[in-house]
Amino acid sequence: MSRFILTCFMLLAFAAGAGAEIEIRAPGQQTIPLALTRFIPQGADAPSGVAEEINAVLKTDLELSGLFNFIDPASFLSDARNKGLSSTQVDFSQWRMLGAESLVKGVYRLEGEQLIVEARLFDVTRRRMLDGRRYVGKPADARRMAHAFADQILRRLTGEPGPFNSKIAYISNATGHKELYLMDVDGHGPVRITNHRSIVLNPDFSPVGKELIFTSYKENSPDLYRKEIYSGREARLSAREGLNISGRYAPDGREIALTLSYQGNPEIYLIGTDGSLRKRLTDDWNIDVDVSWSPGGDRLAFVSDRQGGPHVFVMDVNGKNLRRLTPARTYNATPDWSPQGDRIVFSRLKDARFDLYTMRPDGSDERRLTFGKGSKEHPRWSPDGRFIVYSSDETGEKAIFIMRADGTGARRISPPGGAASHPAWSENW
Repeated sequence: MSRFILTCFMLLAFAAGAGAEIEIRAPGQQTIPLALTRFIPQGADAPSGVAEEINAVLKTDLELSGLFNFIDPASFLSDARNKGLSSTQVDFSQWRMLGAESLVKGVYRLEGEQLIVEARLFDVTRRRMLDGRRYVGKPADARRMAHAFADQILRRLTGEPGPFNSKIAYISNATGHKELYLMDVDGHGPVRITNHRSIVLNPDFSPVGKELIFTSYKENSPDLYRKEIYSGREARLSAREGLNISGRYAPDGREIALTLSYQGNPEIYLIGTDGSLRKRLTDDWNIDVDVSWSPGGDRLAFVSDRQGGPHVFVMDVNGKNLRRLTPARTYNATPDWSPQGDRIVFSRLKDARFDLYTMRPDGSDERRLTFGKGSKEHPRWSPDGRFIVYSSDETGEKAIFIMRADGTGARRISPPGGAASHPAWSENW
């Protein structure tokens, strides 16, 4: 797989304290009326279809955020005063009359084999440019450029970048075997990256590089593998007797927590990224699985049936200060710690189906996020904590969905033709 090459130059950014950010952290608190205009081609050789692709990606990303309401394009201005990219070429009064508070404009052109995209974000109310970006790549990179600018729009308006210029790994049986795939956050461009012709499970992205770990039965036992995405190089990290499952990178990328059973019982261990054994963390006759790191790397959440049905527990990274979080007589699975450290998402079996919940790391303030038919499982946070990706069979076929962290805005992103599960979300690409 060839590395995506994109250069980005900031054309204009406000100094700290300039008041560009809007205090908005979650959908429902405040929505911003946004005019998203069609990007304009420059030159006769500007490739057709780029404007539609850029605008479609921006619209999809920004709609998913839940932070915007879009001005009807049928009311947009078309006179020459609004075709330029500088603040002096924007008729702010007219855009304000249409109800817009923010405005997105852009142009693109072809220089040799390079696609040049210039994008601007304007504050209509304050009559000024908030941000300008120039992206350089190949024509096939137009979608990546649009995702990158969507991330920048969220950064400029909220203070935190979006997660759209990233990847989602997942498992699909489209070939007849469970293999590992990658796709964009909006489901575009799914690519199979393993050919084990067996069962692959539980992918996790490295926080410090473009690589993944996952469990595979390629050699007829559940072993832990590492794969470099761009080079395709693959290595078996842990092939100890029994289980080598549910591997998760530490936030600093230096260790991996996983479940091993080579000593007889499924327990949680730490290993190095070279597969060397570092430490055993649990010691109980019951099963300990599905580990997840706190963002500070000092605590772990995991599932154990040591106190009855499967429950979510937390402990320090040294295995001490163990505490159960979920209430008695519940069946819980696959916890994932939010990037901010303030919530843990997990699935719970009730009335013969799984739904998703979140709670604080002390077990308080439990909130149910999903309802309706079908099971929702394997939740994972986006790198910015605004969204959750998960698998669901609510449409009759198991597929990958994304929703906002409050449970709203759910949409399917995985393609048809094969059951999809076990998603993981990368850092921005």
